[in-house]
Amino acid sequence: MSQSKPIHIVEVSGKRALNKFATFPTDHLYKDHPYYVPSLVSDIVGTFNPKENPAYEFCESICYMAYKDGKPVGRIAGIINHRLNERTGHKEARFGFVDFVDDKDVSWALFKFVEEWARKKGMTSMHGPLGFSDMDPEGLLVEGFDQMGTSVTIYNHPYYVEHIEALGYEKESDWVEFKIQIPKEIPEKHLRIAEIVKRKYNLRVLKYTDANKLIKDYGQKIFDLINVAYDQLYGYCPLSQRQIDYYIKMYIPMIRLENVPLIVDENDELIGVGITLPSLVKALRKSRGRMFPFGFIHLLKALKCHNDVVEMLLVAVRPDYQSKGVNALLFADLIPVFNNNGYTYAESNPELEDNNKVQAQWQYFDREQHRRRRAYCKKL
Repeated sequence: MSQSKPIHIVEVSGKRALNKFATFPTDHLYKDHPYYVPSLVSDIVGTFNPKENPAYEFCESICYMAYKDGKPVGRIAGIINHRLNERTGHKEARFGFVDFVDDKDVSWALFKFVEEWARKKGMTSMHGPLGFSDMDPEGLLVEGFDQMGTSVTIYNHPYYVEHIEALGYEKESDWVEFKIQIPKEIPEKHLRIAEIVKRKYNLRVLKYTDANKLIKDYGQKIFDLINVAYDQLYGYCPLSQRQIDYYIKMYIPMIRLENVPLIVDENDELIGVGITLPSLVKALRKSRGRMFPFGFIHLLKALKCHNDVVEMLLVAVRPDYQSKGVNALLFADLIPVFNNNGYTYAESNPELEDNNKVQAQWQYFDREQHRRRRAYCKKL
């Protein structure tokens, strides 16, 4: 490929270089962009720190930055999840955390390097954008470029699609996202289903007011449930014990407990859980993804003060109770809470387009499918 000026690809090594990798989109590519939501810089740096991220027990990665005329113009990460490959019998590598200017020389060079790295590791295919696990942002935005993203999803320019497809990548799977209006009252049919399910299966909603007690009683069980409920979903790799401990410590202390209903049976066994969070979008934009010097203040305000948007981080139901209306119990509890908190609509976050069970839960709500994102694959 002809190049008017050379593209220099540099492997990221050391904390300073990783910080540049983490801040590239916010500081260069999306500065003042009306719809871009930055990730927390500290989260990205921690994700690629083997001492912090327990996924490195069974994963390996590499990060590259692209430079032109001495200026940063792109980034990409390569990831190999060996546990997932052992589970599936495949030799798959992943690309993720990918951003680049609208210059096909740049995208070509970035992907050339990460694909060559994967080949040398014995991999036969490349998939992405994906992370180490489902807890990382995944999926290239292909619809909804005029919509504000959420705090846990990727935003990218429309030209990314053309660049990646020109490199020989094809669709492997899509996720869809919904904007759901919060009704003022629990829909009558929804409420009726919730009551029937509660009586038929002897279930009840459990709520906590103390995060430490929630962690002690159900912290482990929540992530055990996620592992079971998500086991057959695209690209899912069961979380290890170290990952579970890591995410319990990271997420549970920051959530508003009134937004987290647990569904348990007569033996207090966990059947379902819904984890929701006031939107952090405005706080992340104000802080530009930095916790300091004042970013943490914006984030604390978003978590504790008035917010008109709530994000559905996840809903998990034990497989033997799926399609039995258990979700109705979750939302019968959450709708009054959402109204009390002043939320006007919820963001579903990504759901696999062929996951009819999870999408069926929105059938009683006024909703709009407003974003779509895609995982691509390419044979190496």
